Amino acid sequence: MSSSELLLNLNQKAYNLLLEDAAKIQTLIEVQMENLTTRKCPLYEEVLDTQMYGLSREIDFAVRAGLINEMVGKQVLSELERNLAKLYEAMNKE
Repeated sequence: MSSSELLLNLNQKAYNLLLEDAAKIQTLIEVQMENLTTRKCPLYEEVLDTQMYGLSREIDFAVRAGLINEMVGKQVLSELERNLAKLYEAMNKE
């Protein structure tokens, strides 16, 4: 395996791991959207905020290490932030 193939493989693996972590957060958001009866649960909000912060740090590390492009990382985070904003908006309507 050449060094360029190895780097491409490593980049893809980093991206896939970030997507897996993002999918876990998305699942938390979806579960909460389905169960708005537990709205304004500070513990749940804390978990989501902590998970989002952790993912942002992972993305920052991957960008600084040259494993992913900064725009790709921002796109992953931005999509989750939009979904989280929808959740908070729905919780405030209830």
